Amino acid sequence: MPHTTVEYSGTLAEALDRPAFGKALHEALVTVAGGRAGGCKTRFVRHDDLWIADGSPHHAMVHVEISLLSGRTPEVKRALAEAVLAALREHTAPTPQYAVQFSVDLRDLDREAYVGHTEPESAS
Repeated sequence: MPHTTVEYSGTLAEALDRPAFGKALHEALVTVAGGRAGGCKTRFVRHDDLWIADGSPHHAMVHVEISLLSGRTPEVKRALAEAVLAALREHTAPTPQYAVQFSVDLRDLDREAYVGHTEPESAS
């Protein structure tokens, strides 16, 4: 835990350094929000069929949605969102041909309703 989905315009596929951003994201989840590194999961989802703003092809987006177990203060959530946005911008190469919209959304997961299980790696 936490679960993160990163949705991005296909036009940014080469600009977004997904491994570097994933590493920075997981570090922020641990250091800022007290997450457990071994439980961090990030999915990158490329979108080629988008309508942004007025629909002009020069628009692009990257949206990060993070789901965390409930209990963190608004200050911690804000600090995490700002750290993730900074890392996202740092790991996206400049694309002057696009007006890129970056956004981060944090969501609480109900601790009473969330369940998970990790199957241990088997020794072969």
